[in-house]
Amino acid sequence: MARYTGPVCRLCRREGTKLFLKGDRCYEKCILDRRGFIPGQHGHSRGKKVSEYGLQLREKQKARRLYGILERQFHNYFIRAERMQGITGENLLSLLERRLDNVIFRLGFATSRSQARQMVRHGHFRLNGHKANIPSMILRPGDVITIRERSKETPLVQENLEAAKHKTPPVWLELDLEGMQGRILGLPTREQIDVPIEETLIVELYSR
Repeated sequence: MARYTGPVCRLCRREGTKLFLKGDRCYEKCILDRRGFIPGQHGHSRGKKVSEYGLQLREKQKARRLYGILERQFHNYFIRAERMQGITGENLLSLLERRLDNVIFRLGFATSRSQARQMVRHGHFRLNGHKANIPSMILRPGDVITIRERSKETPLVQENLEAAKHKTPPVWLELDLEGMQGRILGLPTREQIDVPIEETLIVELYSR
């Protein structure tokens, strides 16, 4: 499957905001503090008016890059959100938040979504007692994520668990550090999703 393999800091510069694609390292050192302009030959250009379509497109790209999703998959999430009951934009964010790789990141088992995705593919986690190696799995209330027994003593897992002691997971998640497991308590509401995304712009873009 295709994926972006270039410098991730370039993506933050393009969107003009921190996407925390490197996890905790983004708090310590960020290129936006030194080079806050758009990358490329015309990055220093000022006064360029952005159209309504341009704003909507940038918001969609920001969401895709934040969660590390390609265009086709992101569009499929939107179609699924549109068919669900409730507000389409909020349904979309709820689906993205409940991806297995994002839940692992939110619980603190990984320092970034990309690291969480890699750990899932390497088989470090189990879902409801079964092997789980598909990062895009959508979790439901009551699902339990545990660290595989053989992975509990690995240096990376131990380091992430130590860092997780100083973090607080979202209220729709329950973290048990001693048991090395997390549980989905309920569906996340818009107020519980702290991402810098205006989902209404994404809905407007796909509704054109």
